Amino acid sequence: MKKILCFLTLALVTFCADAQFVSLDKNEVKLMRETLKKDRNFSKIFRNFQVIAIQSLSETPNPIAVILSQGLLAGDPRKTASLKALEDATKVYALAFAYKISGKTAYLNKATDFFTAWAKINKATDDPINQTKLEDMVTAYDLVREDVTAESRTLTDDWLRSIADAMVDSKYAKGSRGTAINNWNSHRIKMITLIAYTLHNNKYDGIITTEIEKQLNVNLNPDGTTHDLMERDAFHYQTYDIEPLISACIAIYRATGKNYFDWETANGSTIKNCVDYMTPYMTGEKTHPEFVKSTVPFDKKRAENGEKGYAPGTLFEPVNGVHTFSLAAYFDKGYNKIIHLAMHDDNYLNWRMALNAFTVVKP
Repeated sequence: MKKILCFLTLALVTFCADAQFVSLDKNEVKLMRETLKKDRNFSKIFRNFQVIAIQSLSETPNPIAVILSQGLLAGDPRKTASLKALEDATKVYALAFAYKISGKTAYLNKATDFFTAWAKINKATDDPINQTKLEDMVTAYDLVREDVTAESRTLTDDWLRSIADAMVDSKYAKGSRGTAINNWNSHRIKMITLIAYTLHNNKYDGIITTEIEKQLNVNLNPDGTTHDLMERDAFHYQTYDIEPLISACIAIYRATGKNYFDWETANGSTIKNCVDYMTPYMTGEKTHPEFVKSTVPFDKKRAENGEKGYAPGTLFEPVNGVHTFSLAAYFDKGYNKIIHLAMHDDNYLNWRMALNAFTVVKP
């Protein structure tokens, strides 16, 4: 871990029209290659992606016309088929990084096969919970977009733009719907943001600013709770709510330099406060029985369906907050200590934490 962090001073955040804002820019990829040669801890993590990438070279894309997952119980054949198809996102993500590290065009060509297959078959919908599952596909495309052929780029750009436009016009973000202020809207904002900065399309700039500021104002509470935690009585949904917001914050920061992670709302709330609120539950100082007072009927249906973690009273497990704190550590490396405490391992390192080591947040 220390060897990775020693490279931090070499990393650069590039603010230019053709930079990668969602994934890593050229300087950060170079730093990644150097680190792979010198740090065994990071090499071990990357090896997992390398294995997936190699296996994916011989596999056929499995796009699905419409992603169906939201509101469906585990075991529903529609959800099962969608989640199976979405394994392609993991494969493409691995292929994109394998290409950037090795330079082998076989990885790029296969990733392009996946992008074009999905672009031709998958149809955008206005359901944020279904569309959010394409995040890794977007991140992977951001990493290699400048390397794919012009034809494939046009096809994939058009597909992703259709998703962003569907999110902008989503009926779920309108009126007095609960989905206009809860985790649905956080995921909607994330997907608009990631796609906008991947495509370098400034038509979304004003929308992103308006939507994220509005969401932070209505979703976050000054005490560090979120709308979703109060509604669902589960840190499962505190994390599911703020993770997409932090992902959006990272992309916005990288593209514009504006830090929404620490941005204070009219009532004094911040995303950082909502992460900090979870700290004693991550370290074990406090425990939280999940879903005991949830007001959402679907939570009860999941519990009755035997889905893990949804039974009222199930204690929140700190490992389930590690990804949230790993994202937050992009802005504040101090969260790494909380992660180490939660994992009972001072040398614990995950992929997001490693990626954080290649970038520097401006003071």
